[in-house]
Amino acid sequence: MNVHEYQAKKLLSDSGVKVPGGQVVFSADEVGEVLDTLNSAKYVVKAQIHAGGRGKGGGIKVVDNSQDATAAAEQIIGMNLVTHQTGPEGKTVGSVLIEEASSIEKEFYLGMVIDRSREKVVVMGSPEGGVEIEEVAASAPEKIIKEHVDISLGIQPYQCRKIAYFMGLEGGAVRQAVSFISSLYRVFIEKDCSLAEINPLVLTSDGNIVALDAKINFDDNALFRHRDIAGLRDRDEEDPLELEASDAGISFIKLDGDIGCLVNGAGLAMATMDIIKHHGGEPANFLDVGGGATTEQVTKAFKMILSDENVKAIFVNIFGGIMKCDTIADGIVEAAGEVGINVPLVVRLEGTNVEAGREILSNSGLDIQTGADMKEAASKVVEAAKPS
Repeated sequence: MNVHEYQAKKLLSDSGVKVPGGQVVFSADEVGEVLDTLNSAKYVVKAQIHAGGRGKGGGIKVVDNSQDATAAAEQIIGMNLVTHQTGPEGKTVGSVLIEEASSIEKEFYLGMVIDRSREKVVVMGSPEGGVEIEEVAASAPEKIIKEHVDISLGIQPYQCRKIAYFMGLEGGAVRQAVSFISSLYRVFIEKDCSLAEINPLVLTSDGNIVALDAKINFDDNALFRHRDIAGLRDRDEEDPLELEASDAGISFIKLDGDIGCLVNGAGLAMATMDIIKHHGGEPANFLDVGGGATTEQVTKAFKMILSDENVKAIFVNIFGGIMKCDTIADGIVEAAGEVGINVPLVVRLEGTNVEAGREILSNSGLDIQTGADMKEAASKVVEAAKPS
């Protein structure tokens, strides 16, 4: 789960991480009241959406007074902000963060993610702040330091100092950076984060280390431990189909291809997408109905797949364990009756109640192709998706 910048900064501030003074507003009418609580010669008005590149899209304005801050808020709130991360459709801005402007001496990058191959948290730092870390990794990888942290020990002071020195910090700034990195790591672990990124982390002209921006993502599977975090979810920022799937207990991610996938089990879903690509096709989605899906969930899954006008064929790939093949078959028939399946459908069923499932499909009157195995079924669905 993602949160907005202002929410991430509140979490960091509560844990002792230094951030600029600021407050979110949902209407330009609130700007004056917020500015009365701030102390700065300049202010920054920042669009709050779950995407980067806001400045280049016109979503960040630096202003000198209350009048200009109000005008900037009026301009940004409600705008359709297009960035390299939103895609061409953009996102509607519902709020802005009003912050005290910082006098920046130097910008840095600091980030934390889970390195699953090493089973550790990896802390990354770079003296190249304000730039996408992927760009730095591609053009100047020597400017990135990576420190792997054993979670049973936690991050050590020497590791924090190593990162600070690599960034080029000196004197008191090093001590501040050690405290900053330690506090950020504590938030990362205690809140079950999957990503914590400060870009840029800045050294101000008065010698303070401050998080000028903050991006924090949380592990969805751990949200039951953090009801306060779960309450920060902004449903307006999420893809409507993915949100609908989540509410129905289905794992769904929309992709750019034209072959819809309905699969049970995340591993099988990944393998299904791989074999589609192996045969020259492109999956239109990742969709895992899970091991115990009901007929209603299968029907909902079909409706979501068919709502994508790019879908030219559907591949149903089920290995029945807990999920029974006859349940999937019933869902296919019910979906066809409710919404109609007007694209080629290829089904591969194996496992529990497979013969009953095949009988249901064969007696349904639907035009269904079957595959004896994944290879045959994938080949058929890729061929079926091609223009006639």
